[in-house]
Amino acid sequence: MIDYSPLWETMQRKNLSTYQLINDFNFSKGTLDSLKHNRNVTLHTIETLCSILNVPIQDVVQILPDNQPCEKTIK
Repeated sequence: MIDYSPLWETMQRKNLSTYQLINDFNFSKGTLDSLKHNRNVTLHTIETLCSILNVPIQDVVQILPDNQPCEKTIK
């Protein structure tokens, strides 16, 4: 199971808002909605987030076993 809770924690730590992703980096609201709901996004999107945040991929996404619930830390 894909879990993007590391992304939200990293964004908070780096003081980056979803507003900034939309307005400063031209992220679509649809892509952000997919991330918020742990839906699939392209590897290019993950790469872009890593570049914007200047972090490794594990600070953006994690893979959980199917039987482990993901954390909901979206604010």
